Amino acid sequence: YSSTTMLVFSLGGGTHGFTLDKSINEFVLTHPNMKIPERGNIYSANEAYSEGWDEKFKGYLKRIKTGRGRTGQRYTQRYIGSMVGDVHRTLMYGGIFCCPSDNEVHPKGNLQLVYKSAPMAYILEHAGGKAIADGNNELLSVQPTSVHERNPCFMGSPEDVDELTAHLRGGA
Repeated sequence: YSSTTMLVFSLGGGTHGFTLDKSINEFVLTHPNMKIPERGNIYSANEAYSEGWDEKFKGYLKRIKTGRGRTGQRYTQRYIGSMVGDVHRTLMYGGIFCCPSDNEVHPKGNLQLVYKSAPMAYILEHAGGKAIADGNNELLSVQPTSVHERNPCFMGSPEDVDELTAHLRGGA
């Protein structure tokens, strides 16, 4: 999504970013011990499916889009349609990535748990972020029953995820 190729990974205990140096054809550590900001002002969600979203989630989005969330600041939407790009931006600048279930097209969520949402959640959590499957379950605590199982996912800055969790539980 730019002229830079970056590899971000975690072995536990930290998240690290390596940038491809084309002059030596190797990845060089450029972002050691990456930390996600505590709070952002960007949300990422595919609003094409919003008509089927849970009312509590829609209420949360309305609050942050209109500046009536906990920060009093209006959030902006950035969604490029690629989880990798959207989550990378969230890691670098803060905010929240949302891929909820909907009652029309994706009743169990759209992203595969084992090889999409859980690995990204692992990276974000080791950078200080949070990831949930819904208002009651952390994403990494979900036990898959099949390799291609889909699950809703929400991940990002800890304060943003905490605010969403409170909304999904019925608070604000």
